[in-house]
Amino acid sequence: MRKNSSSKKSETDLKRIDAMTDEDIDFSDIPEVTPEMFAHAVVRRNFKPIPRKKQLTLRVDSDVIDWYKKQGRGYQTRINSLLRAYMKEHQRNGTIKVASKLHRT
Repeated sequence: MRKNSSSKKSETDLKRIDAMTDEDIDFSDIPEVTPEMFAHAVVRRNFKPIPRKKQLTLRVDSDVIDWYKKQGRGYQTRINSLLRAYMKEHQRNGTIKVASKLHRT
């Protein structure tokens, strides 16, 4: 027995789209690609792969998490960005400082 899908059924007319040819597609709202655009283009090679994220359990003060969550969607990404900036700055300086005592204000 098949379960009913909880997602809405698409209202897109897929048969009509499948039957369309390139000539049937309206490209009028897309700007023309000019030779000047290609002249200013930059070819980039040898991209470093984006490091995969690892899931971990981390204990953080509840008021800190609450504050980040109030900032809206993407709070985990913002926390990750701040940690990355901190890491890069210490890598750049060649230093790692360890706090002997934490001070809360």
